[in-house]
Amino acid sequence: MGVKQAIKKLDAFPRAEEHLLKKTQSGAIVSIIGLVIMATLFIHELRYYLSTYTVNQMSVDLKRGETLPIHINMTFPSLPCDVLSVDAIDMSGKHEVDLDTNIWKLRMSSDGHIIGTEFLTDLVEKGQSHDHSHSHSHGHSHDHGHDKQQHEETKDQHDHKDVNGDPKDKHEDLKQKSHLQSFDEETENIIKKVKKAMANGEGCRIYGVLDVQRVAGNFHISVHGLNIFVAQMIFEGSNHVNVSHMIHDLSFGPKYPGIHNPLDGTVRILRGTSGTFKYYIKVVPTEYRYTSKDVLPTNQFSVTEYFSPMKDFDRTWPAVYFLYDLSPITVTIREERRSFLHFLTRLCAVLGGTFALTGMLDRWMYRLVEVVMKPNKRGVI
Repeated sequence: MGVKQAIKKLDAFPRAEEHLLKKTQSGAIVSIIGLVIMATLFIHELRYYLSTYTVNQMSVDLKRGETLPIHINMTFPSLPCDVLSVDAIDMSGKHEVDLDTNIWKLRMSSDGHIIGTEFLTDLVEKGQSHDHSHSHSHGHSHDHGHDKQQHEETKDQHDHKDVNGDPKDKHEDLKQKSHLQSFDEETENIIKKVKKAMANGEGCRIYGVLDVQRVAGNFHISVHGLNIFVAQMIFEGSNHVNVSHMIHDLSFGPKYPGIHNPLDGTVRILRGTSGTFKYYIKVVPTEYRYTSKDVLPTNQFSVTEYFSPMKDFDRTWPAVYFLYDLSPITVTIREERRSFLHFLTRLCAVLGGTFALTGMLDRWMYRLVEVVMKPNKRGVI
């Protein structure tokens, strides 16, 4: 019995007899408020425990021989699809054609509705002549320039040989004149088509994926795919090329939770002027590791912007450039969950604190009621 009595003395929660306990209305109100608070905090702590948090780590990028996917989705409200081309160049001089590159062009009306679709494969390699085959809108203009050059060479040969009065030269001369006439008609049709589209306020939306080498480079969207003489006849000067654009999406890989691409939603509208936009992009290789151990390789990037207005003596044509370089540091973002012991610790602190606070509030209210009610009782007596 001595041991039991000693243990009872250690009881930190002594209880009074049931008939000595007094239940009050104020106590009931405080109890209800306390239960609501504890339930709310319990749900909050449970959601906090079930959620994940991320830990960032940095290391040297050791990847080699991989490609860099570039997802683009842009709208040019003032330029028809027939005059726009996408050019991709990297430091190695390689041209990403006929690989996994898929770019589409959507013809847009002046009110933003889609009126046509076109597949684009006319990536232009730096240093190469413009006699590559281009899709739909650009192919004719390059063929025309090549045919015109070939015609001039043939015509010079004819003028040199015509001194001897060879009948074959006369036949070739007639043939070249017929070819030149055909060239002019096709060129005029293209020019009329583009001018009509521009008069109707037709724009173009370009979207798709570029798979380029994992080295520094750039891609740009412009009218560079046109023969320079055709471009001059269409726009009557580079100052009239309006490269206003809206960037709906620009990313260098799949998206992960919490990623922010700084160029998404960018709108640049030119009024009464023209020029070249340049976006200098620093690509940071990133790995996102889920709690399920799945790994998502992707890229983040930062960007700075520069606009160069056109001047009267400029011989270049306006364009939108995206110049990218890769960081040597890779970022690993790892999802983690909080431990169950951490959850229990926070839960005990929250619930215990709420219980203690409501107990103190109940005692204060009980004493306040007693102080208020005592003078009334004395007055009745």
